[in-house]
Order: sequence, then C-alpha cells, then structure tokens
Amino acid sequence: MTTAPSHLFYQSRQPRPFLDRGEGIYLFDESGKRYIDGSSGAMVSNIGHSNPTVLAKMKVQMDKATFGYRLHFSTHPSEDLAAKLAGLMPEGLDRIFFVSGGSEAVETAEKLARQYAVTQGQESRWKVISRTPAYHGGTLGALALTGGKLFAGPFAPMFQDMPHVKAPQTYLDRDNLTDEERGIKYAEMLRERIEAEGPETVLAFIMEPVGGASTGALVAPDSYYKRIREICDEYGVFLIYDEVMTGAGRTGKFLACEHWGITPDIIAMSKGLGAGYAPLGAVAARSDMVEALLDAGGFLHGFTYAGNPLSCSAGLAVLEEMEDHDIIGNCARMGEVLMSRLEGLMERYPFIGHVRGKGLLTAFEMVSDRETMAPLPKEMNAYSELVELAYERGLIIYSRRTRGGVEGDHFLICPPLIVTEPQIGEIMAILTDALDTFAANHDLPVMESAGAV
Repeated sequence: MTTAPSHLFYQSRQPRPFLDRGEGIYLFDESGKRYIDGSSGAMVSNIGHSNPTVLAKMKVQMDKATFGYRLHFSTHPSEDLAAKLAGLMPEGLDRIFFVSGGSEAVETAEKLARQYAVTQGQESRWKVISRTPAYHGGTLGALALTGGKLFAGPFAPMFQDMPHVKAPQTYLDRDNLTDEERGIKYAEMLRERIEAEGPETVLAFIMEPVGGASTGALVAPDSYYKRIREICDEYGVFLIYDEVMTGAGRTGKFLACEHWGITPDIIAMSKGLGAGYAPLGAVAARSDMVEALLDAGGFLHGFTYAGNPLSCSAGLAVLEEMEDHDIIGNCARMGEVLMSRLEGLMERYPFIGHVRGKGLLTAFEMVSDRETMAPLPKEMNAYSELVELAYERGLIIYSRRTRGGVEGDHFLICPPLIVTEPQIGEIMAILTDALDTFAANHDLPVMESAGAV
C-alpha cells in the first residue's frame, strides 16, 4: 500500500507506522503489531492508554463546554484541579497556575520569580542558574536554562544565556570521597557560582530532582538536596524544582521532592499530570509571592489555553484514578522490581556500566570500560541502534547521550505506572534480545553463564 507524502514535519525523517489504538501499557499500529510503551511516550502516559474512567469524565466535560477563556469565566474543572493539586504540594505552595506543557511551566516559574523580585525592590536579580547537562524545555527562555550546543545550537544568539553548574554525575567520579561528601562537593559548586556571578544578581536555581532525558534518571547523593536548599536560603535565591518529568507519581511519590523532604519555592510540572489525555502543566507557588504580583497589577504572563476546562477535567480524572487504584504505590513497588532486573543486566553485559533512577524513572548507561566509565565510541551510535532494535521487537524505549549530547549512550526504561511484574518480565525479555543482537553486531562481550534476565 502506498502512502501519500506527509505534510507534517518534526525533528527528522524517521518513518513510523500509523498508530491505531492504545490499551494499558500497549500501543497497536494499523497492521495490528503490538508495542510495549516502555517509555510512556516521553515519560507522559503515567496511567496507561485509553483509561475508560478518565475518558468518561472528559466526555462529561466535553458535553458541557470545551473552552472558556479564563478572563471571561471561572470553571469548575480548573478550580477543582487547583484545589486538588494544592493539597498534594509541600506545605505553603498553595497557589496554582495552569499551562499546556513543560516548557511553558518552566518559563512561567522563572518569570514568576523575576516579577516577584521586582515587586520586592530586587531588580538586580535576574540570573537563573541551572545544571549542565540538563533539559528544561524547547522555548527560548527554557533553552537559556538548558544551555549546551546540542539544544541551543543556532538559537543561542536569540536569548540571554544563563550561568550553569555541573550536574552531580557522581557515578563518573574517581576519587576517595564518600557518597555524602560528593553530594556536598557538587552542592557547593552552586555557592561558588553565586559568588562568582554576584549574589545580588542571582534570582533562582532550577534543578530536576531526578534527572530527565539529558542525564538519564540521575539521582544525586542525599546530602546534595539539603545543602542546595541551605545555600539558596543563605543567599535569598529561589529554589525551583523542575518536576515536569518526575511529578505526578513517576518516582514513587507524587513529587520527587518528597523523597528528601525538600520544599522548593516554586514547582513546575506537566507530562504525567495530563498523562497524555490532554495538554496540561502547572506551576505551584507560595501565596505571598502571588499576592505581591496581584497587588502590583497582576502577573505579566499568560497563555490562551491556561486553565482550559477540558484539560483540567482530564488532569483531575487522572489524579482521581491514581488515588482510587494506588497507582503511585504500584509505581514504588514495581520500580524496585524493574531496578533489580536492570541491575541484573550488568551481569550479562559488561558494556552496561551504570543503572540508576527512582520509581519507574530508570535508566542504564553503556560504556566501553566500567573501571574508567569511558563511553562507547560515538561512531557506534548505540543510542539510536538499540532503540531501533527494541522497536522492531515491539518495545519502545527512550535514549539520549549524557555527555555533552555527543557521547555517553543511556536508555530510559519508564513504563506506565500501572505496569505489572509479568509485564516487566515482557519488557526485559525483549530488551535482552535487543541487547544480544546489539552486542553481536559490534562484537561486544556477553556473559552467557549469567543467563537471560
């Protein structure tokens, strides 16, 4: 069957089959082939596909109204979802601003922090420090935080570049420090950067509590999180948590910040909040910040679809489904199972150098030498080849390059939070087969005595 030329364009010419339907953790193309959604799309489909309860609740709202502009009407879905979210936030973060996606959420967070500083007579504070590598979004403001040639590329002259500190990739360190000491070492890099920039110019520090695509589910030592909070408090710098990927249960808690008992000043989230049922994101902030903006004439920011009633009805239904079926609890339990199975891969494949993550945000990284953690040759293109091998076998996984975006192949394994232990077995069986083929293609060692995982 011939297919007419597409008028769509995205990032590449990579051909893909037409999607027919989704059911739970599975997707089916029009030929009937089944795929396990081993990455939840782009870590989005937290409650799985085509959940009938969520769709029914969205249909109720569709029958009433699909759009009501926020300057013209209040809507029950947006008010109800805001109240629900405020109750799930750390204490004090009880004001919610809705957006349509992660880039919008990050831009909203940084603009909120900046405008509040201006209302407080701190006009000199405008720099937002972020980590490198990291990813905070594709719009110009978010790209300024992301930095790096891979993402900024030709757009760099179009935005104000922001300062960066090194991400705590302690698994690459070869020193005599303890894990706790390494966490403190990386946190203190923030203090050094603030001092170098001039404390009076630094507005905020933004970080992913568990790394996303750019660092492959990176988890810092526990000591890092507390010290970062202390440094931000010491200098009067806002701490922004980018929970776009980690929020809505992905790490086994509703928010990843809960693992360390940290209360950021602002939280940005998206992805799993709408869970693929509708474009949705949110920013949570303190009341005193919001009231200061409103007293000054209002927040100088907004989007047409902010608080869209259909999107908010989807988000509310997603959260209710998670509560009704203990989906976050399942994520925590299945995350331990998945992590154990991924660690087992290291026995079979010497070229897997590190496994990391929390909950069902997990990843493994390939190396040419475990002792030095030297990456595989970039010409091997492992990050794309393994993804294609898995895809051919009916497993969707997500890959990026950790080290400057040009080498350091890592693979995210992040199935929907409803995944079961037998389904994890399915994932691992396909992944093992793909890894065996990859190893054979490149004459890499496989420890047959370790058996399949």
